[in-house]
Amino acid sequence: MSTCEALLGAAALKSLRKARGWSLADTARALIDTAAHLGQPLDPSAASVQRSVARWESTTRPILPSDRYQLLLAHLYARARDGHTTLGPGSDFAELLDALAHLGAGQTHLHELRALLIRTATDDGTGLLALLGPTTRLSMAAALADPALADDELLGGLRTAVADVNAQVGSLPFARLQLLLAPVTESCQRLLASGVPKPLLPGLHTIAAQAYTLAGRLAFETRDDHASRALYAAATNAAGLLEDRWRRAVVHMSHALVTLYSPPGLDAARALVDAAVREARRGDSIPVRARAHALQAEIAARSDAERHAQTALSLAWYDLDRAVDSDPSPTSFSADHLRGFEGLCELYVGDAAAAHDSFARSAKALGAPRERVQRAIVSTDQALACIRLDAPERAAELLHGCIDSAASTGGRVPALRLRQARKKLRPWRREEFVAELDDHLIDALGS
Repeated sequence: MSTCEALLGAAALKSLRKARGWSLADTARALIDTAAHLGQPLDPSAASVQRSVARWESTTRPILPSDRYQLLLAHLYARARDGHTTLGPGSDFAELLDALAHLGAGQTHLHELRALLIRTATDDGTGLLALLGPTTRLSMAAALADPALADDELLGGLRTAVADVNAQVGSLPFARLQLLLAPVTESCQRLLASGVPKPLLPGLHTIAAQAYTLAGRLAFETRDDHASRALYAAATNAAGLLEDRWRRAVVHMSHALVTLYSPPGLDAARALVDAAVREARRGDSIPVRARAHALQAEIAARSDAERHAQTALSLAWYDLDRAVDSDPSPTSFSADHLRGFEGLCELYVGDAAAAHDSFARSAKALGAPRERVQRAIVSTDQALACIRLDAPERAAELLHGCIDSAASTGGRVPALRLRQARKKLRPWRREEFVAELDDHLIDALGS
């Protein structure tokens, strides 16, 4: 961090304070009140807190607020002057994060701080518009009144909001993510129906396809299959209007995964995966193509088609080997994810020991918060492999961790996989380790 950057951060903090009409003493009192409201009262006196504020804003040698003060500042500036929680672009909270970055705060820490505030915004159900910054809200209101006023800045705000919700999968319960995404999906529907300027339509269709796909997955996870089907139909229509064929493949793959665990079942999921493979082969994204082939391998393995499964899996590895950094898709599909599919193929049409090892490597590598749900699924499959290897106690140990993950996110697929694994433990139902697992299932998931 250079001195120039630090001075920029100090100036930004001062600007935020001045914009609210606060003196140094006012800011100190606001921080003390915020700490008391959070149940973490500050020990220092108001004068001591005021001196800390002054040091952060020093025009000669500014310092980075401590982690505790950063948390208090985040809560303070997340609440806009109108009393609403606002975390999106252009908000005071966004300006605060920029200021802290200039003062030397690490990006990982700032990401965690933002994730914490998103969680807090949904704690009391008042954060419905939290991810839409003040500028986006105003632009949205104007565009809905007069579609001709829609512009690229508005689309940028919507695009950021979708990415923010997607990034919180695994960190927040799915029901809360639905609340955060609802304003975006509603806005897309109304804008597409209103007749925005034609040059904006490709961008709006892209955002709509992403928003509807994510919303369809969230609706499924919260057990609203009717809404999920309608949202996937809307996503398919939006993606079908785009030239990028890989975007259609992404919609089909997401739809296939939820279809696999709903009444239409395996045959309907297979049709969607085959459609995804066709679109992915015509598209420009190699990781999307790899993921489509991996899903095709899973469907084949579940159908006991060993040769087809191995062929599709080989194509997926071939695709990943050709992937480049400049790929147009932001997908994070990687070799670690593919090992999970490799494990599934071994589990259904191969060797249980090989499946166990593939699952173990995949679960160990899937450490990011965004991958928490996938890690729980892979670990549950690893438990199934343990059962086949006559290691039921080890399977139960793995399933305890999966229960905690499923309970915290409300994920439907991990819960379904857990029930499948529990059924496989029936031969050991009189054992104490199974009784303890059942108690945990009932306490955490009510089943």
